[in-house]
Amino acid sequence: MALRVCPWWLSFFVGNVLRRLIHDPDEILTGLVVSGHTAVDIGCGPGFFTIPMAKLVGEDGRVIAADVQTKMLDYVRRRAEKEGLESRIKLHHCEEDGLGIEERVDFALAFYMVHEVPSIEAFLNDVAGILKPGAALLLVEPKMHVTDSRFKEIVRTACAAGLEPGSGVQIRGSRAMLFSAGSVPNPSDG
Repeated sequence: MALRVCPWWLSFFVGNVLRRLIHDPDEILTGLVVSGHTAVDIGCGPGFFTIPMAKLVGEDGRVIAADVQTKMLDYVRRRAEKEGLESRIKLHHCEEDGLGIEERVDFALAFYMVHEVPSIEAFLNDVAGILKPGAALLLVEPKMHVTDSRFKEIVRTACAAGLEPGSGVQIRGSRAMLFSAGSVPNPSDG
């Protein structure tokens, strides 16, 4: 199954100011991303969530902007420079078959992109592998592309990867779930 991504030349529609009326990044991310966090915006596109995340992590935090399209990462770089946030954002070019991120993170965002990956199972295993114990993943899929039954299948796949489902999250036009990474067992527990 081939990777199907939103083309870079549609980034205006993905990242325009009007979208903020539907998906306000501050409203969605506040409380999930905090000062000092290391966060990752997977499938960051033009940085619609990356830039607000970089503001939320503060000077001591960092955001990994991950995408398979170099042109999207170039766009994020320009926006970060314009906002004076380039020191907080690390650009990461993913391969089609894996994230390739080695750092552990406190928060991961996968917004409207899981339905585009060739293997949801491999993708969610990759994400589970970079989350620190107790870290969160906010997984959001568009209702227009992902049916309720398909979303339930994605949730089951996330659970099989070791992610613990939390509450469903209400995001306009979307199906969303907040997951947490399980705790690392204490070796003294036997």
